[in-house]
Amino acid sequence: MEPSVEANGRIARISAHLFPPNLQMEDGSALRRVDCRAKGGAPGFKVAILGAAGGIGQPLAMLMKINPLVSVLHLYDVVNAPGVTADISHMDTGAVVRGFLGQPQLESALTGIDLVIIPAGVPRKPGMTRDDLFNINAGIVRTLCEGIAKACPKAIVNLISNPVNSTVPIAAEVFKKAGTYDPKRLLGVTMLDVVRANTFVAEVLGLDPREVDVPVVGGHAGVTILPLLSQVKPPCSFTKEETEYLTNRIQNGGTEVVEAKAGAGSATLSMAYAAVKFADACLRGLRGDAGVVECAFVASEVTELPFFATKVRLGRNGADEIYQLGPLNEYERVGLEKAKRELAASIQKGVSFIKK
Repeated sequence: MEPSVEANGRIARISAHLFPPNLQMEDGSALRRVDCRAKGGAPGFKVAILGAAGGIGQPLAMLMKINPLVSVLHLYDVVNAPGVTADISHMDTGAVVRGFLGQPQLESALTGIDLVIIPAGVPRKPGMTRDDLFNINAGIVRTLCEGIAKACPKAIVNLISNPVNSTVPIAAEVFKKAGTYDPKRLLGVTMLDVVRANTFVAEVLGLDPREVDVPVVGGHAGVTILPLLSQVKPPCSFTKEETEYLTNRIQNGGTEVVEAKAGAGSATLSMAYAAVKFADACLRGLRGDAGVVECAFVASEVTELPFFATKVRLGRNGADEIYQLGPLNEYERVGLEKAKRELAASIQKGVSFIKK
């Protein structure tokens, strides 16, 4: 017996519920519905994550979906973006989520965006130096920054892709070539070094890490990471042994995770947490909050190097003010010279990649 027209209609309705078209992906008819919904969304900022399906990208996307300052969240990747988008879009928070897959959709992913976060690239494996990553990640960052220069040249860019000491200069060169470079809007994310420093120092002092603030300057790899333990808040003093232990542990925090994961990846969860903490500070700065200060790797005149990580005040234009290093002790002065030597080479490597 043939099912009735009514039964057919019911079956169609049920199957539409069970297998909804993916409304979040950019395509034809569904797009208009998403657009309507976005207009009713919470007031806030439009954020794009480039590399949203990766080890950092997924937890980062999840945490940004929870952030009340985000009204629209664009998730871009060259693989698996539809799945991550569908998954995260089910979270009952205000941000409207849309997914973008592959380079032809990069420009749509970036149009109208206020803040771009870039965790794209390959992770470090055991025995791999951050330089081994260089050639792969340098090419990825170049392509993504060319898209930013075209589609959202005024966006604040948070660059996470390693090696940050070289990828930030690469991004700067790409933006210069395109004529869109604004040094205040390009920020290398070194927040994980600060997060680790706060955690490790709190352990030694027996404090809650949320009460501890350690400035970390220089760069974002090995000896270029320079925690200023003489400037820790709350003020405290460390023995020579404690200083050496803490400095080494903060500098090698990444390696500690790579080795513990034994071939299964690098720091992804703590990095996503640090990236969200930094992105949130950037959004509060964009909103006009006063006194938002965090460490970041930026174009700088604090040293003779063209880029350097120090405390910056985040505002409506990105890094609105860059702070000097402040008083350093003897141990830190020696560390600074070491950091600068290595940093100079990494920066040059990035610049040469685009200029060659």
